Amino acid sequence: MPKGSKVSIVGAGGNVGSIVAYSIAMQGLAHEVILVDRDKDRAKGKALDMNQAAAALRTHSVVRAAETYEDIADSKVVVITAGFPRKPGMSRDDLLFANADIVSEVTENIVQHAPDSIIIVVTNPLDTMTYVALKRSGFPKNRVIGMAGILDGARMTHFIYEKLKFGAGQIRATVIGGHGDYMVPLPRYSTVAGIPITDLLTPQELQEVIDLTKNGGAQIVKLMGTSAYFAPGKATAIMVEAILKDSKKIYPCSTLLEGEYGVHGIPNGVPVTLGSEGVEDIIELQLTPKERQEFERSVQSVKELIDILEKQDYFGEKKSKES
Repeated sequence: MPKGSKVSIVGAGGNVGSIVAYSIAMQGLAHEVILVDRDKDRAKGKALDMNQAAAALRTHSVVRAAETYEDIADSKVVVITAGFPRKPGMSRDDLLFANADIVSEVTENIVQHAPDSIIIVVTNPLDTMTYVALKRSGFPKNRVIGMAGILDGARMTHFIYEKLKFGAGQIRATVIGGHGDYMVPLPRYSTVAGIPITDLLTPQELQEVIDLTKNGGAQIVKLMGTSAYFAPGKATAIMVEAILKDSKKIYPCSTLLEGEYGVHGIPNGVPVTLGSEGVEDIIELQLTPKERQEFERSVQSVKELIDILEKQDYFGEKKSKES
């Protein structure tokens, strides 16, 4: 692996952060994985456990708990998973200000100690937190990315398989839009071994898949009492892999739109190519009027949260100094 493949995860003591770190270490993707968490003993214990798992697999990733933010220096990628999780009955929007404060603080430390890194945001509400990290960092938009569509697409893939009962490993599902109630599953761009799922499922079955996909996260919260972590963690690790390997693979991610899809200044989930520079291209899909209407509604839902922050002068000089 290249020497410059250091990855840091902030909030690594939590479930999602731990899965991200574990996935990277078990695949040997990075020469060093840094776990940043307020509970340093917990981070040290997880690092020790992961190092022993890596030794069993004979991979070469070294996992280390950070003593201070100085330990993230020279990171190629910094993943932000720190934040309050959703609880039953809590919407992602309820987390807005609490998690914005956390993401702001983390981002300011990233700017100070890893100014050349690419930031991947996982904290909810995801698209808005991506905007917060972008504003706080001052990084170009290609280097601040939200993890969204890979997870949502994976959920849609699972529900398609549950309907079909065949095609495991051959299903490719596409979901764009914000990571929340207004995500936009796209059956027209979803296939099984290249066959459109619109040829394999009835309109009623497709609508059931779409509804299940949109409620996939809430269903897990209801069952477990906390947010999902295996699938979000793995989805994030897939993004890290694409960046470290400069793969140029296309994945749906949350990125700032500046004219694409007719949207200006709002992050939202769209297909992008991921490589060593982060988001290297934005793919504009041809949407039907109905799909475009749903996408615009998704963009509007993110804009409403950003407007709430803006109205409180959240990104003003005074607030920045307080964060």
